[in-house]
Amino acid sequence: MLREVAATRYVTPLREGGSLPGVVEADDLGTYAMKFTGAGQGRKTLVAEVLCAGLARRLGLRVPELAGLVLDPVLGLGEPDPEVQELLRSSGGLNLGVEFLPGALGFDALAYTVDAREAGRVVWFDALVNNVDRSWRNPNMLVWQGDLWLIDHGATLIWHHNWPTAAASAARPYDASDHALAPFAPDVAAAARELAPRVTASLLTEVAAEVPDTWLTGEPGFDSPDAVRDAYVAALLPRARDIHQRVTLGPPDQRLRARPTGWPTDTGPAREAVR
Repeated sequence: MLREVAATRYVTPLREGGSLPGVVEADDLGTYAMKFTGAGQGRKTLVAEVLCAGLARRLGLRVPELAGLVLDPVLGLGEPDPEVQELLRSSGGLNLGVEFLPGALGFDALAYTVDAREAGRVVWFDALVNNVDRSWRNPNMLVWQGDLWLIDHGATLIWHHNWPTAAASAARPYDASDHALAPFAPDVAAAARELAPRVTASLLTEVAAEVPDTWLTGEPGFDSPDAVRDAYVAALLPRARDIHQRVTLGPPDQRLRARPTGWPTDTGPAREAVR
């Protein structure tokens, strides 16, 4: 299960996100981006965040640490924004905290280059969880301390919004032609050889066990939280075996691939190279 901490101060909303997450401080002295159960997308986005972060971490991808954040709605009494007040009032209890990475910058393909191996690992992972929200328009990646970090996985696992169609939905291909890392010639086949054998029923069961019962209780068609967890395992396990064969990628951008991996040491020539 997730480690739990208590929110002690609401700092500010993060208006970049559609669900209006907020920066909060907690009683472990940590700072988190808090995602709320009372947001319009509901608790399933939090389930997706936990499952994807847990799976990504076990596959060697960088994701911020997560924690269960217990919120007392009284923290919202001093907020001047009525939308924030309502969100805090409706989200009492257990919410999700994503470790805040101070000084992190949003990923920009014009400023940061990703090698084919790392790009392939990210694209393969996104194909596995059917991430529809990692395009060049909204990469949902950060660069922190010189490394690439993956964030915001609430728009994944879309089959859990209609469980009767889960098997058919999980079998569908993945269109990565618009993926933020598509221009870097991601080696998806190599990623599959490395990562697919590691996605076992045991590993997926371990990841699903981290989802709090309270976010799974009462799911229509299931008699227990563990039954819902088993459904996630059943959807993801066969997809891991062959999803790499059903990934669509556009042609690589040779201008971006020509630069060295990582932050450019001289941003002037680097930007000239991609014009």
